[in-house]
Amino acid sequence: MEDAAQSQSTPNAAFTPRVFSGIQPSGGLTLGNYLGAIRRFVDMQESGVQTIYCVVDMHAITVWQEPQALLRQTRELTAGYIAAGLDPEKSILFNQSQVAEHAQLAWIFNCVVRMGWMKRMTQFKDKAGKNAEEASLGLFGYPALMAADILAYHATHVPVGEDQKQHLELTRNTAAKFNHDYGVDFFPMTEPVIEGTATRVMSLRDGSKKMSKSDPSDASRINMTDDADTIARKIRKARTDPAPLPSEDKGLEDRAEARNLVNIYAALSDATVEDVLRDVGGKQFSEFKPMLADLAVAKLAPISEEMARLMEQPDEIDRVLGRGANRAREIAAPILHRTYDIVGMLRST
Repeated sequence: MEDAAQSQSTPNAAFTPRVFSGIQPSGGLTLGNYLGAIRRFVDMQESGVQTIYCVVDMHAITVWQEPQALLRQTRELTAGYIAAGLDPEKSILFNQSQVAEHAQLAWIFNCVVRMGWMKRMTQFKDKAGKNAEEASLGLFGYPALMAADILAYHATHVPVGEDQKQHLELTRNTAAKFNHDYGVDFFPMTEPVIEGTATRVMSLRDGSKKMSKSDPSDASRINMTDDADTIARKIRKARTDPAPLPSEDKGLEDRAEARNLVNIYAALSDATVEDVLRDVGGKQFSEFKPMLADLAVAKLAPISEEMARLMEQPDEIDRVLGRGANRAREIAAPILHRTYDIVGMLRST
């Protein structure tokens, strides 16, 4: 992250480097969430750059959520953040709906973003499917809220997966159009941070599909709430092919399941794929899977245990989120007020 902050483009030179990111509390944290996002969040809080992490519960309700389930999932995601090593004293951690500036800035951006931009968003098409006319307006327009999430803090960097790059590009377009329309240099051109071996973790049953909590097969994923025995069993049963592991990366071409397991091993061991293959090249999966299972259990079981402990203390989780929301508003409120001034909207002082 330090390199990313130091290499930021000239348009952001006037802005204090700041990281923002968030995850929807839609239930079922997986290994993909951990390796693709949460672990990187934890690493970034040691970079010397201010880090702000959000449970984006307002995004979650763009599709129907059972209220008590949403509340539990918000707490569970917070527990996952903390159990994985995110320190609420080092990072600002809060849930989106407690900071009204997100929704207020989103309305202004609704008046900046063009309909054509929204219609090109592939995630809306994927989620709405053939029933687009029945989808909520929130599902269609939520990229404007995502832009507000980021720009309410003048975030200069956002760690994202490959599937979120289009939304971040819309954030950049929104900032550029606002700045151009009002003749200011007020919002930064936020940069994506995409790094790491396993930024996209694939299904354990089909290496061509992303690991997802919505997959009907629980065996397709490792849940962050799985215990040690369950983690080991799922890895032992993960789909592979009969060939031994190669000694070089090019040997993983057209071997999606093999590449996925090697990527997971590399990410969990903080190694490169090349380093892993130098050590395991020539091994059969009957040898490699137990190695991966032992590593995954060592890394993930303590997180699962700590999440369970934290979930027995919901009042403490709520206090963490409340304190984080107060800290977040200290940053977001002045930015929103200045936005109102630029737009020409009256406000109380």
